[in-house]
Amino acid sequence: MTFYEFINLKSKITVMELPSLEAQIQVLPTSPGVYLMKDKEGTVLYVGKAKNLRNRVRTYFGKSDDPRYSLRFLRPKVHQLETLLTDTEKEALVLENTLIKKFQPRYNINFKDDKTFFSLKFNVNEDFPKLSLVRKIKRDGARYFGPFASSAAVKETLRLLQRVFPLRTCREANFRNRSRPCLNFQIKKCLGPCCRLISREKYAELAQEVFLFLEGKNSQLIRLLEEKMMAAAEELNFEEAARIRDQIQAMKQTLEKQKAVSPTLTDQDVFAFFRRGNTWEFQVLFYRRGLLMGNKSFHFSRLNLPEEEALSAFIQQYYAGDPFIPKEILLPLAIENEGLFSEWLSEKKGERVEVLTPQRGQKKRLVEMARKNAENTFQKKVSEKETLELTLKELQEKLRLGTLPHRLECFDISNLFGTMAVGSMVSFLDGRPDRSGYRHFKVQAPSFPDDYAMMYEILKRRYGRLNGEQEKPDLLIVDGGKGQLNVALAVLAEFKLTGISAIGLAKDKDRGPMKGEGKGSDKIYLPQVKDPILLPSYSFALRYLQQIRDEAHRFAIAYHKKLRGKQGLQTILDEVPGIGEVKKKALLKGFGSLQKIQEASVEELSRVEPLTRKDAQTIFDFFHQRKESLN
Repeated sequence: MTFYEFINLKSKITVMELPSLEAQIQVLPTSPGVYLMKDKEGTVLYVGKAKNLRNRVRTYFGKSDDPRYSLRFLRPKVHQLETLLTDTEKEALVLENTLIKKFQPRYNINFKDDKTFFSLKFNVNEDFPKLSLVRKIKRDGARYFGPFASSAAVKETLRLLQRVFPLRTCREANFRNRSRPCLNFQIKKCLGPCCRLISREKYAELAQEVFLFLEGKNSQLIRLLEEKMMAAAEELNFEEAARIRDQIQAMKQTLEKQKAVSPTLTDQDVFAFFRRGNTWEFQVLFYRRGLLMGNKSFHFSRLNLPEEEALSAFIQQYYAGDPFIPKEILLPLAIENEGLFSEWLSEKKGERVEVLTPQRGQKKRLVEMARKNAENTFQKKVSEKETLELTLKELQEKLRLGTLPHRLECFDISNLFGTMAVGSMVSFLDGRPDRSGYRHFKVQAPSFPDDYAMMYEILKRRYGRLNGEQEKPDLLIVDGGKGQLNVALAVLAEFKLTGISAIGLAKDKDRGPMKGEGKGSDKIYLPQVKDPILLPSYSFALRYLQQIRDEAHRFAIAYHKKLRGKQGLQTILDEVPGIGEVKKKALLKGFGSLQKIQEASVEELSRVEPLTRKDAQTIFDFFHQRKESLN
């Protein structure tokens, strides 16, 4: 029976409900499997694997002076044991990963990063393949290069390849349906495979050059290109020779920026960590054919595990998903069942994977480099955390808040000349964006601009739905002045919400030379305070508030652009008889805003081409009649 067949079979789970833990341990099987430790309520505290379940679990409840610090907290809470048997230790390894993801036990490493890195894919099964960015590597016969830890790095690599090698870049639908080559062919960025202007054999030669470049065989590639350049010159094909010459120069300039830092051309992942107490920073360096392609950091707090156990658990969960698996994995210290990990990873990759703990030489230096990076990242994060704590304390003091503002929510409005109004809410928790709390709103208020009505609507929709189970913000921020703040206070009072402070944050339009002393700084409006607070531009609290307000503005604009793309440019001008798209755009371009159009005289309106005097009079009458009806 395979792992996937028995994972959901409850018949294989043995629940131990005996009087004591010792009695439960005595009847545990001695075969391979996974054990779950639970508290009185049945909550899973810890998940582990073992070759011999009884012997493994016994180590947790043996000597009272066990060096594993986490046991001091774990042992008193365990009241129930469950086991799930497997046929092999490797199956137990896979099952342990699955159960950790499912239950997220407090005393296991909780690896939440599910991001997969970009790779470059070249589908060699096609006649005229193209390079494309993918996140998942499949066994489909295509050639994959990477992964790249940085999306910017892989996109820059792709731009370079497209500049140096004239591969096709068009989508499949365009490629199949073209009757004549596109602009890229005209500027010699493509060889026109869509119109069969290059043979399959010639295109395959070009693809081979790309392979050589991505595999790091640069000297071989340059030598090949130089031979092609000389052959073209001998055939008096000087245009082609010049193109290859430029290609070689572009490649040499790029290669000057790259430096091989590993003595081997083998793909490697290098792991290391830095810890201070129960706070850890893991670092992974990605080496591909001797080049350092990027790195990735993982931060854990309240992790009370021995170093070998923590490293083993981290490696196990890191490769449990679908990451690229290199041929060589370097670790800072030996872990239990190193051979089992190697076997498991080799099976996932489909070829031999070595897990090594280097003791000397260049590979040891690579591990040390990873450790230094981990320490550097750890120090930065600790410094950022301390700065955030000071910022929140300053915010509490300057805004006269009763409690430290751990959770903040900020609201903003975006509209286009009074139309397609949208609202945004962003949430920050302990100084960092909490994107699960982001919301956007379609404002149903009248199209005639009314910032207060729009703000009232989105605040009412947000806080009218707030129930006792939802976490309330400590501080509510509205983008605007005293008027918007009063709207926020009215909504809080309407729904009898207590414990939520509110402020208004407005940009100071009177910017002057004394900006550093508060002149030109954003104004902060507090309830029951007549004059706004002006914090100096170097204030951490002010910068934090500005960051939150700017994020709310960005989020609102992004949603507004999305709606605008669907609906097109629609304003109240659409209701004016005889004013079509051309005249509408001319008016908006000429006056800059709907408000100025409304305030313009007939003479001013008639000066806008291609409007006639009659059009100007129609627009003037429309807005003045509307204004009178609203009054």
